[in-house]
Order: sequence, then structure tokens, then C-alpha cells
Amino acid sequence: MKYNMKKWLADLASAEEKKALPILSFPSVSLLGVSVRELISSSDLQAKGMQAVAECVDSAAAVSLMDLSVEAECFGAEVRFADDEVPTVIGQLIHDEKEAEKLCVPTVGSARSGLYIDAIAKACKLITDRPVLAGMIGPFSLSARLLDVSEIMIYCYDEPDMVHTVMEKATAFLTEYAKAYREAGADGIVMAEPVAGLLSPSLEEEFAAPYVKRIIDAVQADDFAVVYHNCGDNTPMMIPSLTSVGAMAYHFGNAIDLSAMLEKFPANVPVMGNVDPAGVLRAGTPETVRKETLSLLEKCARYPNFVVSSGCDVPPMTPWENIRAFFAAVEEFNEHSK
Repeated sequence: MKYNMKKWLADLASAEEKKALPILSFPSVSLLGVSVRELISSSDLQAKGMQAVAECVDSAAAVSLMDLSVEAECFGAEVRFADDEVPTVIGQLIHDEKEAEKLCVPTVGSARSGLYIDAIAKACKLITDRPVLAGMIGPFSLSARLLDVSEIMIYCYDEPDMVHTVMEKATAFLTEYAKAYREAGADGIVMAEPVAGLLSPSLEEEFAAPYVKRIIDAVQADDFAVVYHNCGDNTPMMIPSLTSVGAMAYHFGNAIDLSAMLEKFPANVPVMGNVDPAGVLRAGTPETVRKETLSLLEKCARYPNFVVSSGCDVPPMTPWENIRAFFAAVEEFNEHSK
């Protein structure tokens, strides 16, 4: 089933009863009885994991794995794998302008990217009662994994041309990657740009926003949404730049006061967030999850564009009793608001 995602998101945000849309996929490992390593290595397991999550909780949409190592691995970056943790990029692939110039834009389908696209195609056949969203990294955060997250902050000042060279190639790949997800049947993507949230507003305007906008302009349509995610603590200072990229919806992490963000954000643009996924959902108890979720709803539900969510992707080993407590708290709030 194809959705008019523009209308679907508007209806989701404006509904009197709030429906949750957490970035929830990796905890499917415990539902399936597999390791993270097994999950990221099988399109069948990923699709079945998304289906298992959809059958377990009443999430507004199904979201695929937010594995931000996939795209960097396609470029040749080294990735560290573990049984119980999300893969991480290690080392530095590009050290100078010469290496940046030589960097080849990989073909979509190389490394594990083809497996992840296949997983979405399979998930779309298994999940038919809600939209299916694919997770992917944003251009600045991808470039940071190729240049090193700490080094790119310095390069933005000392080697701006090199950063732009890498950004151009990252954007070219990600545009085609997003198109491949659309062709596989996804109803949209959640684009994660966490490293951009560490920049100053002026640097974000130069090195991140124009490239994000280029991808969005190339792929977004009424039936294909881009949800922009940023969990950096500088995002409240970037609102004009962030809204200029034209994403259909925005998702923010728990480093910020979401109610203050909603107060400044355009009222017609859905804003999602931001229960702490690690400190509360992963490390908390059902009662602390309940209290934090209700507190967020009480602060933010008066804004017509608010959608309750996790602050980022929910960690793999998060207890399911905590995840269920999150959804139960949303139901409790809705009941008391009638």
C-alpha cells in the first residue's frame, strides 16, 4: 500500500490521540533470538525483525535498522562488528586533499547496502498496515566517518575544500541510495545527521544543510517522505537552516528541550522526539520509562505538530518491558486526555 506521506504525517501530528513513532528496530534481536551480528548480515532477519516489532507494538510506522556504518563501509571504511552492539566505523579513511580527490563514489548495492535495500523490499511485503521507513546516514555524518569525527571539525576551518570534496561524493552516493530505497517500496527515509548537530550554526549552513537539501530535493515527493534526524545539542540554534532543507518531518534527540524547539518550529511541520533511548529506555525501569514519557507528553502534546518518539534509535539490548512501558504511557496519556 502506498501512502500519501505528506497527508499521513500531517494527520499523525494533528491527531487528538498521540501515536508513538520511535526509531525501534535493533531490539528485534531478542524477539528473534539472534545476535546483532546475525541481524545485520541477513535481509530476511531484518525484514522479519521489523515485522516482529510491528506485531508487538502499535508504532505509527515501521523503521529499519539505523546502522550508520553501512554507507561508510561502501566507501572502504573499516567497521567493527560485535554480537550485541551496533556496528561502528573505526580509523580514518581520508587524510588529505589528494586522498579526497581519489575517493571513488561506490555503486549502490556494494558492501552491505544491497542487503539493506533488499531487507526493505521484503519488509514492505510483510508489513502492510503502516508505512515502512528506511534508515540512512546524512551527508555530513557520512563524511565525518570517512575523515574522522574529530578531525572534520578542524578540517572545516583548515581544509574546507577537502571537506566539500568529500561532501560532494557522499551526497552523490546517498542520493542514489535513497532512490534505491524508494524503488524498493519504502514510504520514506529517516536521515540521521548527528554530527552536523555539533557544528556551529554558520558551519552547519555551509557544510551540511546544502547537501541535505540536495538529497531531499532529489527524492522527496508526496508519497516518499524524508524525516531529518539530528541529536546534536546545537540544533536549537539552527532552526532556520534546518527548516530550509525542506524535510517533510524532523526528529530530534534528547540533548535538547523539545518543548522549546517546538515553540520556535513552524507549526505545520511535524517534530518528533525525544525520550532518552539509552539512559531511560535502555537503562531505566518500566516505571522510570513511564514517568519520563508522561512528562514529555505533558510538556509537548499541546503543540499540534508534536509526535512522541525516542530521542534516537533504541539500543539492541533494551528490555522489552521498558519498550512496552513507553507505549503504555502513551496510551495512558491519551486516556486521561479524553
